[in-house]
Amino acid sequence: MSKIISIHSFRGGTGKSNTSANLATLLAMQGLRVGVVDTDIQSPGIHVLFNLEPTEMRHTLNDYLWGKCDIEEAVHDVTPKLGVPISGKVLLVPSSIRTSEISRVLREGYDPGLLNDGFQRLVEKARLDALIIDTHPGVGEETLLSIAISDALVVVMRPDQQDFQGTSVTVEIGRHLDVPRMVIVVNKMPNIFDERDVKKRVENSYGCEVAAVLPHSDEMMALASQGVFVARYPNHSLTERMRGVAKSVYGPTVRV
Repeated sequence: MSKIISIHSFRGGTGKSNTSANLATLLAMQGLRVGVVDTDIQSPGIHVLFNLEPTEMRHTLNDYLWGKCDIEEAVHDVTPKLGVPISGKVLLVPSSIRTSEISRVLREGYDPGLLNDGFQRLVEKARLDALIIDTHPGVGEETLLSIAISDALVVVMRPDQQDFQGTSVTVEIGRHLDVPRMVIVVNKMPNIFDERDVKKRVENSYGCEVAAVLPHSDEMMALASQGVFVARYPNHSLTERMRGVAKSVYGPTVRV
């Protein structure tokens, strides 16, 4: 049975898209067919991590939302672009990077209900084991609808005060919508912080499991979004922690 996993953060810049790309790749490394949908239509970017050029995008999520194509026509198989042998598949539905398309979203909006219809059709038509939704930061109707149909919600935050306040909103929404599984990933932790203290503080603050505390990584920074970290650094300690997140949200079929 397929699982829908939403990756969300209250603010931008937390590493939400990196988390989405890494989890999708780790699941695909286990032989799963994984879909990724970039619903951050106002500021799309996850396609960069998968080395998908705008000129290669035959159709995008925008085209589906405006009735120009079916959702499965916007799927791009980015597995070969990961640069490592993978037994599964990573199938990306990107959002358009064109200025005119982004302006249209800001000017006209779209029917958020079409997103959920598209998610269900995509799971069926692409025969997905997992669908990862890279959400728009903050709280909007499309985000609420995505979280509501999810089997798991990963809330990504940084250990600073603004994120602490914003994350509380997301966690409460997840509880209100009865998401079956919800975990927090603390990202970009400064190395001078004590990991155990950070984990304890976050879990005590929200009464929610912290699936991983991910410290600042020079290798991640140096990669500069030119690839997916777990594919480039399969033996890195950060990759091991991300494997734990994948197992936590997908289930015991994912080996650590």
